[in-house]
Amino acid sequence: MPRIKKLLVANRGEIATRVIRSARERDVDTVAVYSEPDADATFVHAADQAVPLLGASPAETYLRADLVIAAARHVGADSVHPGYGFLSENADFAEACAEAGITFIGPPPAAIRAMGSKTAAKQLMAEAGVPVLPGIVIDENQEFGADLAERAAGDIGFPLLVKAAYGGGGRGMRIVESADELESTVAAARREAVSAFGNGAVFLERLVIRPRHIEVQVFADSQGQVVHLFERECSIQRRYQKIIEEAPSPVVDEELRSELGAAAVAAAKAIGYVGAGTVEFVMDPSGEFYFLEVNTRLQVEHPVTELVTGLDLVKLQIAVAEGEPLPRSVTEARLSGHAIEARLYAEDVAAGYLPATGDLHLFEVPQLPGLRVDSGVRSGSQVSVHYDPMLAKVIAYGATRSEAARLLSRALSEARVHGVVTNRDLLVGVLREEEFLAGQIDTGYLERHSAADLMAADPHRDQIHAAAVALADQAARRAAVAELPGLPSGWRNVPNAPQWASYAPASAGDQDAELSVSYRITGSSADVTVAGVPLGNVVLHSCTRDQVDLVVDGTRHRVLVARAGDERFADSRLGASHFIELPRFPDAADEAAAGSLLAPMPGTVVRVEVEAGAAVETGEVLVVLEAMKMEHAVRAPQGGVVAEVKVAAGDTVDQGTLLAVVKEAEGD
Repeated sequence: MPRIKKLLVANRGEIATRVIRSARERDVDTVAVYSEPDADATFVHAADQAVPLLGASPAETYLRADLVIAAARHVGADSVHPGYGFLSENADFAEACAEAGITFIGPPPAAIRAMGSKTAAKQLMAEAGVPVLPGIVIDENQEFGADLAERAAGDIGFPLLVKAAYGGGGRGMRIVESADELESTVAAARREAVSAFGNGAVFLERLVIRPRHIEVQVFADSQGQVVHLFERECSIQRRYQKIIEEAPSPVVDEELRSELGAAAVAAAKAIGYVGAGTVEFVMDPSGEFYFLEVNTRLQVEHPVTELVTGLDLVKLQIAVAEGEPLPRSVTEARLSGHAIEARLYAEDVAAGYLPATGDLHLFEVPQLPGLRVDSGVRSGSQVSVHYDPMLAKVIAYGATRSEAARLLSRALSEARVHGVVTNRDLLVGVLREEEFLAGQIDTGYLERHSAADLMAADPHRDQIHAAAVALADQAARRAAVAELPGLPSGWRNVPNAPQWASYAPASAGDQDAELSVSYRITGSSADVTVAGVPLGNVVLHSCTRDQVDLVVDGTRHRVLVARAGDERFADSRLGASHFIELPRFPDAADEAAAGSLLAPMPGTVVRVEVEAGAAVETGEVLVVLEAMKMEHAVRAPQGGVVAEVKVAAGDTVDQGTLLAVVKEAEGD
């Protein structure tokens, strides 16, 4: 096969940036394609050339195989790397590339197609001797009836899983605890599957209790060599979406590793695989494992395998696509050390993992030995409602698992991420939690350990940070005036009532925790009260608009402060706080009427479940929004009657948009 000279990356974000980096190191020119919201994205600037795709949504841009191939032809690209997601597991796209004379850096179309249906894949794996779980398929147009319910109860039993037949990432996947829930859950899973993957086929499968999610990296060349590059543990998940992955698994010994590897190689050979792929298994507490799926692409979590093997999987993908056999570094690969990856998401954990959008004013992760950051964003990037909310993958490597976990938690805790709410505190909490450190994890870990407990910070963090922000704001106002510039911040020639400011936590889950700060500065000290609680006599070592060095209750803290509009960001050894400055004299007209139902996030209205005049109960679903391919139900804040419905299906809304108003029923 000819040498690849120009590679078009049919993806975006961190994976596009990562592919571009390795391609350039292999002396391959790179081309990016980008949507309108991504015009200034990091990956666009990293590529040698870039081609715009008109539109914003994935359906208009990154999912348009015809536009991607046209872009490749336009710039003379001889190959396409699909990354993960979007077109990466689309057999028709791989075939279209071949027909256009473009090398598709991935497996043959037949291998992709064989794994495109999870149900057909399970049957194929069973025939190849790979362990599988029992299940029932419900085709896209098949009606759900009593016969299916009876088969589910008899052949599988409860609890069971409903899973989308075409797709992954937890979308279209739901647990059913009893027969009464089955029909409605299947219907909901079908809707989500159609939205995410364009096909509503689902299947029912036995639910393994306290399972681990173990996957095996496989690599194959066009000469018929197939090897495995050991396992990854991906059990720390929320809503079936992985958030922390590691290699190797803390519970897999050499014997089990050999069995897993042999099963993964058998699976790859059964479908004639070529290139990088991942065979995923569910493992029960006894060590028995069962086939889940083959991901016919590079995985999000591939960096942990790279760190423990010393291999560059993207360079190997390119080499295999050029017809090279697997080198000895692959066929004789050995495990060394331990690597852990954390997915840093723009999401509001306290508000139920709602995706967050906005401008990323500052993005800084400390550069530490053994740390790797794969990111698709930088300071100034915009986090859009159209795409996955992952900001970066932060990966730590150490000689031991404990060493890697300590490094990763330190790096995340010291990162400065301003502009969007993130899951950073949750990640740090997991990495420092005793069960995790002992390797006692499974896919139900985040159900046993509440996010609130894992994210619990120093009880005085927000109070100290709010005080520091108020003092820094005072210093900023003082620095901005021209009159008597030599006077210190907060100085008064006739001391009287204290000055004050009010802030609210940016998390939608903490909006009621308003922090009002009153302070009176006297020389190098300040009398400060936060939320009605005196901090006592605070000693000020320094106070500028960007940094406050203060002593509270005998302990010294250095707090870095940043601001953007009415947003305030505070970082210190206590952690990070994100506040919204509240107006001193709010306009009553801006306050929402009682019973107002506001959009908790930007998104698209998928369904409106009620009409004006309908009687509803507290917690009843009124509107369903979709953001980043996930559905989110918005529920009635109180029982009563729907007075107004302000939106319709298909409407695009911003966070805070009025969706409906529920008024108390007369006589209540």
